[in-house]
Amino acid sequence: MQHIAMLVYPGFTALDLIGPQTAFAFSFLEDVQIHLVWKTLDPVTTDTGITLHPTASFEMCPEELAILFVPGGMAGTIALMRDVEVLDFLAERAERATYVTSVCTGSLVLGAAGLLRGYRATTHWGMREVLPLLEAERVDARYVEDRNRITGGGVTSGIDFGLRIAAKMQGEEAAQRAQLVMEYDPDPPFQAGTPESAPAAVVEPLRSRLAPAVADARLAAEQARARW
Repeated sequence: MQHIAMLVYPGFTALDLIGPQTAFAFSFLEDVQIHLVWKTLDPVTTDTGITLHPTASFEMCPEELAILFVPGGMAGTIALMRDVEVLDFLAERAERATYVTSVCTGSLVLGAAGLLRGYRATTHWGMREVLPLLEAERVDARYVEDRNRITGGGVTSGIDFGLRIAAKMQGEEAAQRAQLVMEYDPDPPFQAGTPESAPAAVVEPLRSRLAPAVADARLAAEQARARW
């Protein structure tokens, strides 16, 4: 039996978690136990108002993990970058995890825990500039592998990320089976999924809206580095 610990927390983005969790569940089948982990078993609410119940507290979480995973979520992520209890938990579990992973801005939490120093990594496009402050080498991609660190880009990248990890751990056939069950064959109605492909009239107002969060994340990164 392999154990996967997927962090949940107030303000995380549901799809960051559900995409890879579905890929893991459909490819690992009976060979895995997925733990939704938080400090306590109290319910947490996502950034879109969905309430989830953790299945394991930090204390209950297995020490030997196949995958340690952190989803993103703008305000929730920045709060975790300053949460010593969370950062210490991640650093401790990462020592024994086969893979240390994230999707979206979850990489900033790994980075704040000191887990991406000297590693290539990616994150949500809106927070790209923060990764180097955490001594990670920024790569703009759907997912990035560097030794046992695997990070996914923003939100929907989690599906690609999840299938890639499934292939590494269970084989390509298992991952392809999961992809087929999920009917994952993206054909978006617009070419606006990255700041490079989206119209400037869409990108620039969104950059302006994100600017305060980016500034706060930069500050949180500097504060995290001071703890190392």
